[in-house]
Amino acid sequence: MKINILGVTLARGGSKGIKNKNLVKIKGKPLIYYTIKEAKKIKELTKYIVSTDSIKIKKIAQNFKAEVPFIRPKKFSKDNSSSASALKHALLECEKIYNIRFNYIVELMATNPLKTALDIKKVIKILIKNKADSVIAVNQLFDHHPARIKKIIKGKLYDFAVKEKLESRRQDLKPNAYVRSGSIYAMSRKYVINQKRYFSGKSLAYILPIKRTINIDDKNDLIIAKNKLKN
Repeated sequence: MKINILGVTLARGGSKGIKNKNLVKIKGKPLIYYTIKEAKKIKELTKYIVSTDSIKIKKIAQNFKAEVPFIRPKKFSKDNSSSASALKHALLECEKIYNIRFNYIVELMATNPLKTALDIKKVIKILIKNKADSVIAVNQLFDHHPARIKKIIKGKLYDFAVKEKLESRRQDLKPNAYVRSGSIYAMSRKYVINQKRYFSGKSLAYILPIKRTINIDDKNDLIIAKNKLKN
């Protein structure tokens, strides 16, 4: 049976941390270009589309050969709109437009321009091979390990969740801790339709190398991303 996979990049026009973030230039190219470039290399994707509420983003995405089959409705494009609702909308719209029932959906976030086609292919392979609800790209934490996170109660410091051993080196902090990279989310159709949280008991991890990890939320992240791409 043919497996149909939909790739989606959610690219809203509004952005508070960085104005027009998806279009900000890095090495002369808009941020969204780097995700489109890698997505177009992936033959496993039956369709790859950009979901946006912005005519400007639509035109630029199309210039880079991405399909933009609809303009996302305002109710899925507000500051408080969830990406889950926008992703579900994209899935259902694409199934109507292309007359295809998709088995899997891969969200490729434009906020990480460092991920590669190989990373995306590996995530898809893990998802299908294990029949998982989802596979999420994560990266290991070192300086921000839970053992180093504290809470303050009445002015006093306490361990937040994991007790910190005296003078622990960052590489010795256990257990290994990971955070969602804000890069790649691959999910079954059923999970996209019914999901109420980022992961389930049948979600698996893909560990994204630190050198390809960045989630651009503010101007400091943008500086790091530019430096990483240059190098």
